[in-house]
Amino acid sequence: MSKTKITVKPNGSFRVEGDFEIVDVNGNTFGLGGRDFVSLCRCGLSAQMPFCDGAHKGKFESDPQPFDLPPKPPMPPVK
Repeated sequence: MSKTKITVKPNGSFRVEGDFEIVDVNGNTFGLGGRDFVSLCRCGLSAQMPFCDGAHKGKFESDPQPFDLPPKPPMPPVK
């Protein structure tokens, strides 16, 4: 199985490829129809949420650039 890779596409979707599954908040799995990659919507305009259907074209601008998150804060002590 391959490592999961998520690509942030400029002015577009998140492309997810590799070994992954997509579930809703209740743990129900979305059927991926045998696909080994999907594009997930970032703009909220897709009629097929959470999947991208291209509805963002010309209506959504976002081009995040890579950066490092700060170190994870320590866990509070267990009481």
